[in-house]
Amino acid sequence: MESWILFGIVSLPVIVISWRALFNFRSHGFYRFFCWESIIWLFISNYRFWFVDPFSIKQIFSWIFLFVSIYLVLAGIILLKTKGKPTKSRDENALYQFEKTTELIDQGIFKYIRHPLYSSLIFLTWGIFLKNTTGSLFLIATLSTAFLFLTALLDEKECIGFFGDKYVDYMKRSKRIIPFIV
Repeated sequence: MESWILFGIVSLPVIVISWRALFNFRSHGFYRFFCWESIIWLFISNYRFWFVDPFSIKQIFSWIFLFVSIYLVLAGIILLKTKGKPTKSRDENALYQFEKTTELIDQGIFKYIRHPLYSSLIFLTWGIFLKNTTGSLFLIATLSTAFLFLTALLDEKECIGFFGDKYVDYMKRSKRIIPFIV
């Protein structure tokens, strides 16, 4: 019961900031919301195990994934804000301000992957999952990852709509989520 109450409380701000996308299943924000909710459930289920058996293989990989997640989100946001030239004139209500880029970014981490922020969330998902692995949490982590792939696919459609052939060419030179792999 305590977990459900905590989940509801932590979910409220996510619902508020995702409100515009919640009723548009064609928006990447719709699927991103469910990823965030999955991550919240993983965290609430596993926060008690954060520092248990700190030198086990699972914990070591968990911390590696969490630090990779932090790097990816910071590198991605910095480039979005500095090189993407976000502007309020890009009238797409489902996008957050930093997502309203007007320049295609193909340098830094974006040279290798198109979605470092979604990649960050995948590493976060699995980093949290590894704190205490159970079958039901494996299912939640898998769902979170699937929602992120759907998010990336829809985001790419939106980017093609905005940037056109320039984005299609960029897709040929970069991977979606993990450098050199996917």
